[in-house]
Amino acid sequence: MTLPSEPPLQKLQFYVTTGYNCGYLSNRLAQSLIASPQHLINAEVYSGLIQQGFRRSGMFAYRPHCENCRECIPVRIILQDFIANRSQKRAYKHHQNLVTSILPVAFHAEHYALYASYQKARHADEIESKKDASSNKSQPKKIDKSEQDEMEQYNNFLCQSNVESVMVEFRENGQLKMVSVIDLVRDGISAVYTFYETRDTKASFGTYNVMWQIDWAKSLNFPYLYLGYWIKDSQKMAYKQNFKPLEKLIEGEWFK
Repeated sequence: MTLPSEPPLQKLQFYVTTGYNCGYLSNRLAQSLIASPQHLINAEVYSGLIQQGFRRSGMFAYRPHCENCRECIPVRIILQDFIANRSQKRAYKHHQNLVTSILPVAFHAEHYALYASYQKARHADEIESKKDASSNKSQPKKIDKSEQDEMEQYNNFLCQSNVESVMVEFRENGQLKMVSVIDLVRDGISAVYTFYETRDTKASFGTYNVMWQIDWAKSLNFPYLYLGYWIKDSQKMAYKQNFKPLEKLIEGEWFK
């Protein structure tokens, strides 16, 4: 396997998880490469890792490492060259009344209620696959699906961070509509996860959110917005290719 070689990363160790059900491509087993120990992964170290295709799930830094699959491709938007298309401009205009607040990463019951509703509507299996991605054989999966377990999974996934992270609330007339967890790294921001109100069928929250993150990253003078992994055959990931120009990390090099 090819491991990160930057000096700040040389003290890290890397191990491969056992197989777990892929959350994006059906009937496939996935594996992840985990960076450890966690206490060495600070903002500086994570900045090096994300440039080499890693992502963060709670306190874990990982990247896909599947034996027979290379479909997960890290992508990032080149901010200075980005030009919004017509539908993106429309979504941005439609939701300009949303009021944003940037908060420290922490558990909020109101956030969790929105998250649980979003998961039920859109991604019933995603929180489990995220949990699996940051687990190893010494951390057995929980069988009990009680509300307490789901809240604990949410807390571990989004409310814990060992790097520079924030939560962003989006409200309309005081009502919570959307929450994003975002990491700040050396050369940009990284969209960790976003969840939103799904009952508003006329909304374009997802598109607006990426547009907002583009504007925010530009205001901080960053060159990139990291969008995580793009998977050609996954409908969940299809929206990412609409934000151009998009760079892809292939064989350790970023290409347009």
